[in-house]
Amino acid sequence: MSTEAAGSELISVVTLLAAGVVAVPLFKRIGLGSVLGYLAAGLLIGPFGIGLFSDPQSILHVAELGVVMFLFIIGLEMQPSRLWSLRRQIFGLGLAQVLLCGLLLTGLGLLAGLGGAAAFVAAMGFVMTSTATVMLLLDERGETSAPRGQRIVSVLLLEDLAIVPLLATVAFLAPTPAEAVTGSRWLAVALGLVSIAALVLVGRWLLNPMFRLLAASRAREVMTAAALLVVLGAALLMQWGGLSMAMGAFLAGVLLSESSFRHQLEADIEPFRGILLGLFFLSVGMSLDLSVFSAQWALILGGTLLFMVVKGLGIYSVARLTGACHADAMHRTVLMAQGGEFAFVLYAAGLAGGILDATTNAMFTAIVILSMALTPLAVMALRWLVPGDRESLDGVDRAENLSGSVLVIGFGRFGQVASQALLARGIEVAIIDTDTDMIRSAADFGFKVYYGDGTRLDVLHASGASQARAIAVCVNDRVAALKIVELARHEFPEAKVLVRAYDREHALQLMAADVDYWVRETFDGASAFGEAALKLLGVPEAEAAEIAADVRRRDLERLDLQFTGGLQAGRDLMHGNRLKPQPLTAPRQTGEALNAEAAAVTAASD
Repeated sequence: MSTEAAGSELISVVTLLAAGVVAVPLFKRIGLGSVLGYLAAGLLIGPFGIGLFSDPQSILHVAELGVVMFLFIIGLEMQPSRLWSLRRQIFGLGLAQVLLCGLLLTGLGLLAGLGGAAAFVAAMGFVMTSTATVMLLLDERGETSAPRGQRIVSVLLLEDLAIVPLLATVAFLAPTPAEAVTGSRWLAVALGLVSIAALVLVGRWLLNPMFRLLAASRAREVMTAAALLVVLGAALLMQWGGLSMAMGAFLAGVLLSESSFRHQLEADIEPFRGILLGLFFLSVGMSLDLSVFSAQWALILGGTLLFMVVKGLGIYSVARLTGACHADAMHRTVLMAQGGEFAFVLYAAGLAGGILDATTNAMFTAIVILSMALTPLAVMALRWLVPGDRESLDGVDRAENLSGSVLVIGFGRFGQVASQALLARGIEVAIIDTDTDMIRSAADFGFKVYYGDGTRLDVLHASGASQARAIAVCVNDRVAALKIVELARHEFPEAKVLVRAYDREHALQLMAADVDYWVRETFDGASAFGEAALKLLGVPEAEAAEIAADVRRRDLERLDLQFTGGLQAGRDLMHGNRLKPQPLTAPRQTGEALNAEAAAVTAASD
């Protein structure tokens, strides 16, 4: 019997893994993102799909650890000083958004005919944004560490902190004796404070010494186990105190953010985080009750859209009132307009306390899940709502009526170095670039760089290309470089054109364009690097220089062959590290006898 049970559990694990492996790449391939892929896969294999799983809640309890580990990794990036700098965003911006959205959604619930307590619980459950959904979307878009991403993280932290007072409020609103309510409320607050204090003390005084001791054992698996122990232990401690497990993991991450073991901990936790976070979204998809949805689909769909729009209006209003631009406000609104996983906890507490009935609980749970599923689609639509951010040109001058013997296009690292010899000789140089941040930074170092796109003919004329003796193309975009070369050759034939080649293929294209000079940005440095390595290995300096010169000669010869015969031409000119049969060749150095007997035999044969 135990063997059959083990086999059944193994089938469940394989099914969950297969659902994610198939659905996520498919949905990402068609541009719908991984979140929607997991939700759809969970819906398909869940009790309301083909029925491979009958109890999604048991999976959800385990899968919530994915969110916990995600917050731990975020905490590792949040040094205490950095977290302190966000205090106004956490307790100012976050609190304002929670209060305004809660007020608006509670009013909407009252208008829909719910009682005061039920309207409040339903509203506050939807106010709590899905940390898992938002953090995964920010991570996929590379915005977690960006300023607007940090503001969203701040709001999410405040929402996690709001869990305890919300649960206490639900207990207060429940139709139970006042004495029991008062006692349980103060006990919950006390337990929460004790849990936080205990975690801070342990993190401050015990964690770093523990990891130093374990590192001395040089057992990698023990370090991995210790990392899991810290995350799960912090989550468990917070759960005992009635707080969010995710908040406990985040706090543990913050306490270890300045530890020398930070990167090791992140590497150990990352694989578990990814798998469990995917499992979380699978279980959320399984939890969508299609029987409730089919019976009240119009009400659920309308309620989802209405709640998202009203909450979105609250988020957008707070964002604009706190100084965010329209693009950032829309970005925050679209990402945070959905309900979150904490709604399941709050609605369950409301059901247990008699505030919500079973039908209302099921309906609002479906609304929250549907809103989480719609969020990736709303993020995709954001590109049409906000076409794109326009760079601010404050403090930046556009290229207009410039003059100079040399026009430098692109002032990144390459352009900065290339300009030094010209400036040292006193040659007048005009510089343009499209990176406004770099233009402002260059001004701090004594450079005057103008804003201008070198791929536009009108900008080249305004930048003085028609009077320039030379045009130096230093951009790191091969397509843009070729466009500039084409314009320069056709419109300004008297100017010498010098170009930074991105790679070998780009160099061949520049040779075909007949530019006056090109240089591969990495070849010379790599060649010098190889020559220095030979010298450090004891090769005589003259021989090392001779070998480096031969490598450069072979490379130029191969480049000439590739210009006419394609990239595969001249491969035999490269030195490879695979042994190849060779014909008899002259020895590189004269043979020497190792002893007197061998010397005599050699002399006799001569």
